[in-house]
Amino acid sequence: MSSALHTREPAVLVLEDGRTFTGQAYGHRGEAVGEAVFCTAMTGYQETLTDPSYHRQVVVMTSPHVGNTGWNDEDDESSRIWVSGFVVRDPSLRPSSWRSRRTLEDELDAQGVVGICDIDTRALTRHLRERGAMRVGIFSGDDARMPSDQLLERVTSAPLMEGSALAQEVSTDATYVVEAVGERRFTVAAVDLGIKSMTPHQMAERGIEVHVLPASATADDIRAVQPDGVFFSNGPGDPSTADHEVGVLREVLSASIPFFGICFGNQLLGRALGFGTYKLKYGHRGVNQPVMDRTTGKVEVTAHNHGFAVDAPLDADTDTDFGTARVSHVCLNDDVVEGLELRSAAGDLTAFSVQYHPEAAAGPHDAAYLFDRFIDLLTERRGQREDTSEERARPGAPTSATEGTVNRKVGA
Repeated sequence: MSSALHTREPAVLVLEDGRTFTGQAYGHRGEAVGEAVFCTAMTGYQETLTDPSYHRQVVVMTSPHVGNTGWNDEDDESSRIWVSGFVVRDPSLRPSSWRSRRTLEDELDAQGVVGICDIDTRALTRHLRERGAMRVGIFSGDDARMPSDQLLERVTSAPLMEGSALAQEVSTDATYVVEAVGERRFTVAAVDLGIKSMTPHQMAERGIEVHVLPASATADDIRAVQPDGVFFSNGPGDPSTADHEVGVLREVLSASIPFFGICFGNQLLGRALGFGTYKLKYGHRGVNQPVMDRTTGKVEVTAHNHGFAVDAPLDADTDTDFGTARVSHVCLNDDVVEGLELRSAAGDLTAFSVQYHPEAAAGPHDAAYLFDRFIDLLTERRGQREDTSEERARPGAPTSATEGTVNRKVGA
């Protein structure tokens, strides 16, 4: 019988500012400590729990009823649950889906994820919106009976999210390949900073052979793939700590290799272009965030999971070491930068990124076109290379890129 039908034990949630919520144990019994964040999604909890971007975070679900579709074997976005803890108001007693193989609570218990239920998640969410994301602890079983001052000490001794380098903790240990569906059109090197399985799947469906590399990959590792383009994934942690990844990305941009990044990859592109990053008060998490694509004027409802953002001017282009950068997408709730694009001196798009999740697992599909935009960029760059090769093959053509540049300047 599912543990959801058993008599529950008391549990307590303690925030670092001392506020406490009492409820009942949910999932595994014990202690969980991390950063308290809230997710506004009404569905897709399985994809949320298995998203590596939630590493070291305790997720509060604002939707009051959670667990009604159970847990299946198809929708995981990685090999395990990554959240540190899970908070719900009203857990479903039993799943109601033909795809379900077990209950949500049984899966949480099996993977050692401590949770709490039967608390006022609306009050907790309002508290986090007013005070900001903060450290939190969930305690059940014997841990819940400890004195309150000792529980608070455990919370405040946990590391802060600011200054935390977490991408390499969730990244793959070894390179693997996701084969293109049908004819292979392009090869892409995807740096795994916490990648979700749906992301390379979306690229593979468009004819891309995806080589997924560890976060520790070097520029030489990327070049060894001989990629048509490079992709940086989503991931957890503070982007200000990712100096290695930013250095690699600057080499990619210097080599004029087409680049596409999402979420953490967007923040790292911002840093590579010379922008700063900063911690949001409580972040954007859920599948209902409105974003405007400033290139088309289209408003998208998008899936988000980020607590940091890029500090770039919204209404001015910026000259960088690699071309002209501008903000391409903006959040309509709070004007947070939601995308960047980089153009060469000739005006050609060379790199772009978004702060949200176009793979939409779970979430709306409004932003799936971004994978097609990447395909367009790869196609355009291949055409430019072929035109250059044909030009050099003509009798009397310049024998090097340098000679061609000199000749064009002389003839101008």
